[in-house]
Amino acid sequence: MNILILGSGGREHTFAYKIAQSSLCEKLFVAPGNAGTASIANNVAISVTDFGAIKDFVLKEKIEMVVVGPEDPLVQGITDFFSEDNDLKNVSVIGPSKEGARLEGSKEYAKEFLFRHNIPTAAYQSFTATTVNDGKQFLETLNPPYVLKADGLAAGKGVLILQDIEEAKKELENMLTNKKFGAASEKVVIEEFLDGIELSVFVLTDGKNYVTLPTAKDYKRIGEGDTGLNTGGMGAISPVPFADDDFMNKIETSIIQPTVEGLAKEEIDYKGFIFIGLIKVGDDPKVIEYNVRMGDPETEAVLPRVKTDLVSLFNHVSNQTLDQIDIEIDSRSATTVMTVSGGYPESYEKGKEITGIDGIDDAIVFHAGTKLEGDKVVTNGGRVIAVTSFHDDFREALKLSYQNIEKLHFDKMYYRKDLGFDL
Repeated sequence: MNILILGSGGREHTFAYKIAQSSLCEKLFVAPGNAGTASIANNVAISVTDFGAIKDFVLKEKIEMVVVGPEDPLVQGITDFFSEDNDLKNVSVIGPSKEGARLEGSKEYAKEFLFRHNIPTAAYQSFTATTVNDGKQFLETLNPPYVLKADGLAAGKGVLILQDIEEAKKELENMLTNKKFGAASEKVVIEEFLDGIELSVFVLTDGKNYVTLPTAKDYKRIGEGDTGLNTGGMGAISPVPFADDDFMNKIETSIIQPTVEGLAKEEIDYKGFIFIGLIKVGDDPKVIEYNVRMGDPETEAVLPRVKTDLVSLFNHVSNQTLDQIDIEIDSRSATTVMTVSGGYPESYEKGKEITGIDGIDDAIVFHAGTKLEGDKVVTNGGRVIAVTSFHDDFREALKLSYQNIEKLHFDKMYYRKDLGFDL
């Protein structure tokens, strides 16, 4: 079949890497793609939110399956766009409906869903510009640190965790009245702080059945020891060593099952990934947030461990027959280290030539923010290239990733050298 992947990052390169290995895939396209996807698929210069152009391309190239990488097109309703169009309704879309995507598109919607289905999560309240003083009073009832979350999409950067009550009040005002995160912070969710260690759990569901994919731990902060500004993610380790069978059973029964059942109960059309951000508090898991697609850079550590044909899995999602397939997972650890542009996550320069990619042989290179200029690969984003390695022990896998990253070069390249420090 002919398949189109939407997106341009490391997650989409990983999808392309897995889908290109499938005997079920005849032609593979990525829109808009990057320098990495260009070597295994056909890149198409179409924006992920230009639904009209996507439709024209899908019809022209007889695309039978669309795999949606990022959240924006899902929140904007691309799945509904396909299902409501007579020309497109028979194309499989891997990604939830607009209503399902609200689990990521609105922090408040997600919290209400969690409470409705008795899924463990932090206590919260939400506020707007007109109730900013109520928000300040609510902050007074909490113990530090204070967690402020922009309700809408803010590219993974709309969460502030602050120690000082006065600073928290100031930032609340900043978000609500000065639009610190634009439209995303027209409403702000204030949560109680949960103290523990975080992990990500990935589920693929057809709306009735589900399979649980490997766990991962990602590292969001730019600085070593988890300091500095939040980023889109500086690396990931899969599986998470502390997520033993007992803990995974708790996640399954108290979080995954009620989530999938809740979606079905509320008749929310959901065929795709659920990325559950969790925290282990004592011995119990609690939900921090939902995302409605795979994470990045977690995908670069999780998907290479999935041995089952990915296109076959997606076909089962489309046909609601996920209960008829057994998923096979590589038992080894996978570690992904992300290289980023100097200055990221604040301002950085693009167009820096990248060398040394060809020298990496015992690891997998996933391009994130890259593009081709003639025969050169150059930087085209904050997060540039991810390197994924395997080993029975995650520490040894990390060593391999770091050894290989030393072969890469571009001006002002930076990466964290301490991943796994908390495991």
